[in-house]
Amino acid sequence: MTIEQSDGAHRLGPGDRFALIAGSGRLPLSVAEGLAKAGTPPFVLIVGGQGVDPEAYAAYEHQTRTLEEIGDLVAFLKSRGVTHVVMAGGIAGRPEIRKIKWRVGLLAFLPKLFFALMTGDNALLSTLVRHLEQRGLKVVGAHTILPDLLAQPGVMTRTKPKTSDQRDIAAAHEAALAIGRLDIGQAAIAIGGRAVALEGVEGTDGLLERTIGLRNNGRIAAKKRGVLVKCTKPGQELRADLPTIGPRTIEDAHKAGLSGVAVEAGRAFVLEFGKTIELADSLGLFIVGLKDKRP
Repeated sequence: MTIEQSDGAHRLGPGDRFALIAGSGRLPLSVAEGLAKAGTPPFVLIVGGQGVDPEAYAAYEHQTRTLEEIGDLVAFLKSRGVTHVVMAGGIAGRPEIRKIKWRVGLLAFLPKLFFALMTGDNALLSTLVRHLEQRGLKVVGAHTILPDLLAQPGVMTRTKPKTSDQRDIAAAHEAALAIGRLDIGQAAIAIGGRAVALEGVEGTDGLLERTIGLRNNGRIAAKKRGVLVKCTKPGQELRADLPTIGPRTIEDAHKAGLSGVAVEAGRAFVLEFGKTIELADSLGLFIVGLKDKRP
């Protein structure tokens, strides 16, 4: 298996082995399937407390561990012969410091971990990636394993955005980048050419649910249209937490009265790609892959 990375292509050797750190959602299952199809079935480390059914990974060697068991993560993975790590899926919450099982090897990591826990998700994930790589594990982005699920440039659906939608796309994109710089969230919704709702700790599902409530309560004057935009945070660690949309996103966007969804081309996953595009067309929504606006 050859992995395309920013520092060039890397071919796995016979002694290399993947660990998949799996959170919630469909993405980690897709990653596991992609690795298995490539002839490198992973060892799956399921993050406990995320509502993940271990039976979903019955085809792979797997084990469940809580966030508080980070103390011996590197030693544990190496004891399983792991050389490469890929992280995928949602993680709700953060480890409780008082419950973390400390190990001597983690002491040097403590100051960085404490600082990261007090900041945003990107800071925490970037700190974890550096910790793993400094101890000899190669961290690989899920997008290098599942390139076929990445958003394509331009309009991906038969349904196309109107001129008013383009204004909403531009406004929501700027808003999403603004909250991304603060490491708050990855998504924003614009209606009538201005941002009306921003993603917080509740994630995109919560953002759309909140927008449905705002519309039902008359807090949003326009009864229809508007756009959800999801994009990577400026300076984001691209090997973890790429924006993701799927059938549920489209269903909730439709319930919220939106006209479409836009994500960054090549930097966002469209889960169950064909099904998601077909669903959007059936509901009259567009899906657009945007160019990166950052220098």
